[in-house]
Amino acid sequence: MTLSPLKQFLLAALLWLPLAFFLWFWFAGPLVWPVIHMAKLVLLQAWPSLFTAVEQGADLLDAQGHVLGHPGYLMQLSSGVLVNAAAPGEPARFGFLEPVINPMIYGYALPLFAGLVLATPLTRLQRATQIVIGGAVIWLTQTFGVVAECLKSVGLDSGPAGLEAIQHAGLHPEAIALSYQFGYLILPALVPAVLWIACNQSFIQSLVRVERGEPNSIAAVEHPSIQG
Repeated sequence: MTLSPLKQFLLAALLWLPLAFFLWFWFAGPLVWPVIHMAKLVLLQAWPSLFTAVEQGADLLDAQGHVLGHPGYLMQLSSGVLVNAAAPGEPARFGFLEPVINPMIYGYALPLFAGLVLATPLTRLQRATQIVIGGAVIWLTQTFGVVAECLKSVGLDSGPAGLEAIQHAGLHPEAIALSYQFGYLILPALVPAVLWIACNQSFIQSLVRVERGEPNSIAAVEHPSIQG
């Protein structure tokens, strides 16, 4: 039984996507390196009064505060916001806020886009070009989400001291909250779909013609002699 081009694409996507996500998590440290360094540049240059240092890698703690590991995909912030870390009723213990950010939660667009590209009938050069260009765009949107969460962690999640600090830096709490929601909920899901559609217009049009029963050239696209 011969599958239609649409079913072939869907089957290929089901096979490629799990592998893409596995490789994305396996190489999480190197793949977040560009994001962390772009975020570091933005945070330290734009808001030096809020952020004093950004490092890749952070301690992973259990509920008792024991160190479980030091994953390289995490991001450690050092801020200039002084907060009281003591529990209510205890003597004050002041210290600078040092939140940990997980850039991975903004980066699942990368394996999603890569899986769709690998499932699309393209040459090796076309696949490589799309993944490189798409990856660069996704890293930029991932950086946006990371920067927004950094501002949220320091300015909105740290009480009155953080709120006062971001206001002195000329930032608005509503803008930070909106940016965080946009970077967390919308961009990671929307960007890979938009990128794939923009890069594969001819393939999508061929699928539409096949579904309508119209003549098309999709067979030539899928011919083994030009496969990647």
